[in-house]
Amino acid sequence: MNSRQAQIAIHITAVLFGLTGIFGELIQGSATLITAGRAVFATVTLLLFIRHTGHRIQWPARSAWGSLILAGTLLAIHWATFFVAVKIGGIAIATLGFASFPAFITLLEGFLFHERTRPSEWLVVILVTLGLVLVTPSFNFQDKATTGLAWAVLSGLTFALFTLANRKAVTGMSGRELACWENAVVAALTLPWCFTEFAALRPIDWLWVVMLGVFCTALSHSLLVSSLAKLKARTAGIVIALEPVYAILFAAILFAQYPSMRALLGGALIVGAIVWSGLQRPNAKTGTGD
Repeated sequence: MNSRQAQIAIHITAVLFGLTGIFGELIQGSATLITAGRAVFATVTLLLFIRHTGHRIQWPARSAWGSLILAGTLLAIHWATFFVAVKIGGIAIATLGFASFPAFITLLEGFLFHERTRPSEWLVVILVTLGLVLVTPSFNFQDKATTGLAWAVLSGLTFALFTLANRKAVTGMSGRELACWENAVVAALTLPWCFTEFAALRPIDWLWVVMLGVFCTALSHSLLVSSLAKLKARTAGIVIALEPVYAILFAAILFAQYPSMRALLGGALIVGAIVWSGLQRPNAKTGTGD
């Protein structure tokens, strides 16, 4: 992959991340079922891809399982809460609430790793908080959109914890292998709670679940890993920050879900803060996305 191909790949990744909420809206099933199905098909796809490239899947060392289970648990909670947010509050609310995760990463890095938080990073936290206030439809949890936003913010928090957990992830394992095992953990944790629900899925729902697992999870992760070999992490992070823009655009086209002007302003504040943060932090790291 050359630099131009890497640029294309990272934009495709952002589009695929933006489609995650669309599939969550389309699939007629619980958030747990969507999470489990996504993880199963992503695991199978990553296994096949790794084998196709001539690599052998190594069974993780006993000492690595603690980190894998922790990361997989956080990823399962992140996905499940995000899909709950989509079902309750809609795609725009869910995506913008989740986009708060960089602010949580900044706060948690200082608390958990005792890293110094720079004034510019505190400014990002403030801007994201103001953006969330603007996105909030009302301060009444009887409002479904507000409840959905709360679930989305929880999704952002757990994704931030997942990202930080991966800082302590297993060494000596490729990014694809790590993602494969973490998805396997997600599947193992969620399948027992929704296994019987799969029998009630419509054929079209099966198609959406497969596409979610194969394209929005396995393929997007592979593209992200490949593009980071040619792009700076901050460049990739700025492009990935456009995920809410794609999600809102798709939701408007497909479901006529139009956010209010206040929500759009709040979203612009959140996305703008994330992009600005990426420009300010040469060593910024990106996660695996939604």
